[in-house]
Amino acid sequence: MFIGQVRIAAFSSANRGLHYGDGLFETMRVHGGQLPLWPRHLARLREGARRLGIDVPNVDFIEARIAAHVAGIDTGVLKLLLTRGDGGRGYAPPVEALPAWQLALHPLPAIPAALRLHMCATRLAIQPALAGIKHCNRLEQVLARAEVERAGCDEGLMLDGEGRVASATAANLLVHRDGRWWTPAVERCGVAGVVRGWLLEQGLVGVADVSMDDIDAVDALALCNAVRGILPVAALGARAWPAHPAVTDLQARLAMTYPMFQDTVVSA
Repeated sequence: MFIGQVRIAAFSSANRGLHYGDGLFETMRVHGGQLPLWPRHLARLREGARRLGIDVPNVDFIEARIAAHVAGIDTGVLKLLLTRGDGGRGYAPPVEALPAWQLALHPLPAIPAALRLHMCATRLAIQPALAGIKHCNRLEQVLARAEVERAGCDEGLMLDGEGRVASATAANLLVHRDGRWWTPAVERCGVAGVVRGWLLEQGLVGVADVSMDDIDAVDALALCNAVRGILPVAALGARAWPAHPAVTDLQARLAMTYPMFQDTVVSA
C-alpha cells in the first residue's frame, strides 16, 4: 500500500474509500509476467480520476510496482485500488487529500466454456456522472451477484432504471442480431470495459439500445471483460442458445491480438 510514492502498512481508518467508496479500481489479467491490457486500464483509471477529482500518483512509480508484482507470474489477476485518501467526517472531499493506493495479486478464476445467466431484479441506477468509470461504489453489483449465487448461475443480466438491458454484473453484454454484434451504451450507467473498447475500435461491435424483447430474438449472446475475454451465453432462464460461429469468430479475433484469451476460443 502507498500514499503517493510512500509505502504504508495499511489504509487509515479515515480513508475515504472505506467510508464512501471514494475511489476507483482496475482488475487486470496477468499473462507471462505482463499486463497486456494495461494501457487501456490506465486510460480508464485516468478518466475516472479526472471525473472524481482524484490525483493519479506518478505513473512511472506505479508501473515499476506493477512490474515487481507480476514478475515471473505466468497467469493471474492484478487489482489496482486507488482512493482519494484520508478525510474527516462528511461527504465534502478535502482539498489537499493525498491519494492512497494498493496492488493485490489473485489467481485466475475458473473460466467456463459457456455461461448460464440469471435475470437480476436489482437494477443499475442511471447516473451519467459515474457511468463508464470503475468507481468503488459497487453495491448494485453486490446485490445482483448475491441473486446470481442463490440462483446457481454463472452471471447475471442487469437492466437500468428504465428497463433497458445494461450489462452483466461484471462484464459487458454482446448481442448478435441481423448478422452483426451490438453492445448497450454506457453513457447512462455501466462500465466502459476495456475489451468492449477494443471491439468497438476494431469495428467488430456497434452500440445500440437493447430491450428484453431483443434478447428473445437474438442469434447469440456473449459477455466480455478483461479477465475472461469473450464467453458465450448458453442460457438465460428458459431461453437457450446453441454454440454459434459468430462467437467463435469474435473470440479468435480477440485472441490474435491478445493471445492470453486463446484458451477461451471454442468451436461452434
